[in-house]
Amino acid sequence: MAAETELKFRVAPGKLSSVLRKGGLSGRRGHQSEQSLVSTYYDTTTHKLRRHGLTLRVRKIKDRYVQTVKAAGAGSLTRGEWEHEVSGARPDLKKTRHTPLRELATRKLPRKLKPVFQTEIRRMAQARRVRNSQIELAVDRGRISAGRRVRPVAELELELKSGHIADLFRLARDLERKAGAELDLRSKAEQGFMLVAGGGGAQRAGPIELKAGLSPREAFRIIAHSTLRHVAANADPVRDIDAEGVHQMRVGLRRLRAAISLFADILPRASTARIKAELKWLTGELAPAREIDVFLNESIRPITKQGVPRRGARAIRKRFSRQRVTAFERARGAVMSARYRRLLIDVIEWIEGGRHRAADDGSIAAYAAEILDRRIRKARKQGKHLNDLDPMQRHKLRIKIKKIRYAADFFESLYGDGDRKELAALSGRLKQIQSALGSLNDFMSHRELATEAALTAPPANRRAQAFASGVIVGQEREAAAGLMKDAARELHRLRRLRAVPYARA
Repeated sequence: MAAETELKFRVAPGKLSSVLRKGGLSGRRGHQSEQSLVSTYYDTTTHKLRRHGLTLRVRKIKDRYVQTVKAAGAGSLTRGEWEHEVSGARPDLKKTRHTPLRELATRKLPRKLKPVFQTEIRRMAQARRVRNSQIELAVDRGRISAGRRVRPVAELELELKSGHIADLFRLARDLERKAGAELDLRSKAEQGFMLVAGGGGAQRAGPIELKAGLSPREAFRIIAHSTLRHVAANADPVRDIDAEGVHQMRVGLRRLRAAISLFADILPRASTARIKAELKWLTGELAPAREIDVFLNESIRPITKQGVPRRGARAIRKRFSRQRVTAFERARGAVMSARYRRLLIDVIEWIEGGRHRAADDGSIAAYAAEILDRRIRKARKQGKHLNDLDPMQRHKLRIKIKKIRYAADFFESLYGDGDRKELAALSGRLKQIQSALGSLNDFMSHRELATEAALTAPPANRRAQAFASGVIVGQEREAAAGLMKDAARELHRLRRLRAVPYARA
């Protein structure tokens, strides 16, 4: 087995050709080469290999065929790679005996393997020496094709051949500054499978697989990588002014920030504080778009069917439609910025290189059980006094509930099949509490928005807009009592887990 440690970036096609010639990049330029690479990726019709974190390709290089099996590097930039020369364009499973594919290689598998998509790439590669490290900088142009669907490729890769990962990030920062390079956490294989599935659109969180024998720090790396991928995967939808893309990027950010909170006692304080500040900045840039979008679609648009005079409904809808455009442009600007590009590099370097504290002893199984038990106990205690909490205290309780829900999601793979039913029941209850408290929090924000709209409306529409605002506030106030009862009922039913993580290696 070989192991590859690499970073991949998207670069505007107009800047891509000049990357290899750019002065000011770290290190000394070395040998340069150029190749044409045609690769065919194979899987079953149900994508069995992909579901097990594996890819299988056969690449044609001049008159040679090279078969490669790759294993996803969960929680790491490094992934396993097994290469063998084969006689033709079809995979030869006899040469996968010493790879992870061996466990899936049944007698029927060769017949089930089909070409899924193909990449045609023109690669220019340059060796660079950065301090004591050898790094290959490769510029790739070409396309990915799956039937009639085609996706262009314009990207560069940095692969650490030998040396220190810090030098890889040093060169990465140069490329971000000089060429506007944006870290792309998706491999060509992942892009190919997205193309097969129809491609594009908002992306949801991927599954997280942990093993009980991992240390808390190792488990955190896997979780943090997954949540960062969720954030980055929604950059294009945010740029396309896709409301669900904004929502999913915010969910990814919340999940990453929750993971940092859950593992706070093992993370380095100083560097973690800097990362938290940047994640909070991006969250804040996205927040108005989501807030106004929800207000417009869930509170304003429905009142036109509830007897509110058209003039008032139209005026308030027009006002917040303009604000929505401004808020989405703000979100788009944040994701288009150099600060966002730097954030991606900073976060992944922090995940990879952060030093753990002494508390990183024992296994993730014991750590997860303690986290869930302690946080559920605290939430139950505070939830007994829900009716006495002011809006800010309810907001903080909602955040605590959300973190427990994310923790249950992060740690699900540590539990046996039977215990996962109890975990699913817990997640369902937490979701109901979170939803009720979230709606109450939204109502407070909506009240402020509606009040401001009424007070600052132009004289010609002031009365009509004030009436529409009053209807919205009145309806939400009426709904609030029911939401409080729902939240109190589910908090009362909240119980500590009897299930314990399944002790498996």
